[in-house]
Amino acid sequence: MIRLSPLLASALLAIGLLTACSSPKPAADNGAQAPMASGRLPVVIRTAKGTHRFDVEIAATPQAQEKGLMFRKALDANSGMLFPMDPPRTASFWMKDTLIPLDMVFIHTDGTIAFLKSEAQPYAREPVSAGVPVAAVLELRGGRAAELGIAEGDRVNWGGCAVPGEKRATDLNFCPAVPHS
Repeated sequence: MIRLSPLLASALLAIGLLTACSSPKPAADNGAQAPMASGRLPVVIRTAKGTHRFDVEIAATPQAQEKGLMFRKALDANSGMLFPMDPPRTASFWMKDTLIPLDMVFIHTDGTIAFLKSEAQPYAREPVSAGVPVAAVLELRGGRAAELGIAEGDRVNWGGCAVPGEKRATDLNFCPAVPHS
């Protein structure tokens, strides 16, 4: 049997009470949803040639964004990493310690692709940026955007907005309004 000191037991009880009494996180504008269980997020890009789905990792914390896809030896064709920018900002990326070429897709707040850097070279230290505030940056396997005909101006959604027919357990949804023609 494990015995806890009175001080440790009191501290654990206080933490438990604080956790139980804390307010729940406010729901996202897109409806209350539980945190994502799988660690992957669907991203859909609509191009002139069709719709393309990716299931990507999310670099949501500053530490995850700093590491990104560094030291990876391979990346599947329909995977990648999404770097959400909340609030939107002018993001700058480089390839230091990245072993594989990547396509970097910079996404405007309206959901269109602002800038696409194709085949960013491994280990390159030159910064890559769209030069404007973006809602996110999506990194894909190098050359994948060209294979699928993905280009600047194409539209991007993620989370429940990318796959409205699927039940998604995430509060990370990106549903920009489609402009009326």
